[in-house]
Amino acid sequence: MNNKKNLIRALAAACVLLVVYHVLAFLIPFQHGGPFWAGYVFGLIAILGAGGILCLAFRGAGSARSKFYGLPIARVGVLYLAAQMIVSFAAMALGFLTGCPAWPFVLVSILLFAAAAVGAIATDATRDEIERQDVQLKKDVGKMRALQSLGRTLATQTEDPALKAELQKLSDELRFSDPVSSEATADAEAELSSLLDELQRALLDNDAAGAAGLCKKARAVLAERNRICKLNKG
Repeated sequence: MNNKKNLIRALAAACVLLVVYHVLAFLIPFQHGGPFWAGYVFGLIAILGAGGILCLAFRGAGSARSKFYGLPIARVGVLYLAAQMIVSFAAMALGFLTGCPAWPFVLVSILLFAAAAVGAIATDATRDEIERQDVQLKKDVGKMRALQSLGRTLATQTEDPALKAELQKLSDELRFSDPVSSEATADAEAELSSLLDELQRALLDNDAAGAAGLCKKARAVLAERNRICKLNKG
């Protein structure tokens, strides 16, 4: 749905610009020689090209973050359109000069088009990479966020003061642990998850002694996991 709306908006904007462009191009008494037609044609290409770049910039932009990532691409399209309009109207205006060649305007327009195309492709590739990293980061922190949530829950499942204090320590240590997982921490996190599940069962069975032992084991595994995180960052 967003893609369709963005396409409609881009087409509407392009249509308005095309109308204004044609009115200015043919209402102003330019000499319709080679420079005029060179400027006119590349102006049309710029309007259509900028509309296409804007569609690319905001494709599937369902969130504010996605729209933000599309802004650099849109900026390429706007700058290209503005620069080409200057060149196009300069070509049209200078067409009255006898012997004024069209090729300098053609050359500059081709260079602008190439720069816009390369810029749009490069910025779109950058956006794809940033979005991929965002998705990966969400996956990487998902495991520890789930364990942190479970840790907070466990601390509320006993009335034993000593055990409650131990569970609160575990919860705090989980909360302040590095949330980003990696291949190096996968085994420790799997063991930690298993221990927390056992700890939850022990609490439901009112096995305070077993729960206390599991809590200490979990804290030891968590400490090892945190050590691995530091080593990987170092």
